Amino acid sequence: MMNLSQKTPPLRLPAHEAIIEAGFQIWSQNPRASLAEIALAAGVGRATLHRHFKGRDDLMHALATRSVEEIGHIANQAAKGAWSYTIAMEKVFYALVASGERHWFLMRGDVERFPDIKAQLEQQNIEFMDVIRRAQKEGLFPVSCPIAWVMQSYDLMVYGAWQMVRDEHATSQQASKLAWHMFKAGLKKAKI
Repeated sequence: MMNLSQKTPPLRLPAHEAIIEAGFQIWSQNPRASLAEIALAAGVGRATLHRHFKGRDDLMHALATRSVEEIGHIANQAAKGAWSYTIAMEKVFYALVASGERHWFLMRGDVERFPDIKAQLEQQNIEFMDVIRRAQKEGLFPVSCPIAWVMQSYDLMVYGAWQMVRDEHATSQQASKLAWHMFKAGLKKAKI
């Protein structure tokens, strides 16, 4: 019989997953960090890292692929059951802040050099722009405000909220709420 008062060691991720998670953590804070730094953070040696990933570009592509998949899944799950496009945008906003490392990794732009990732991001952007247009028709922001501006503002507010969480200035809920309300209030007055 196991004594529940004994401490159990923390679960350790398989090497491949540990490298992926370390890559997100390290590169979201320092995009120039070396593979050696990522291996150290993952708790693996450099040889193990190179058995799983040929080099920096291979790991970068794996992280970008994972990010696109996870962000798509997170957004779809968050928007389920929303009774309006505005509510869907808000729910997705909160979910993206909570998964900030993944979202920010894609926003950095250097992943767009991979044609498959670029195509997936373009498709996600097309779908999101449609949601934004529909939220505009619901009155989230005036017709005079460009959709591209709304999209950029949304991404930057998600990033700002995530930074507040990362730097431990706010919880995910607090940062999301403040950033969403600022985003929404700012859009109401946006005109060109």
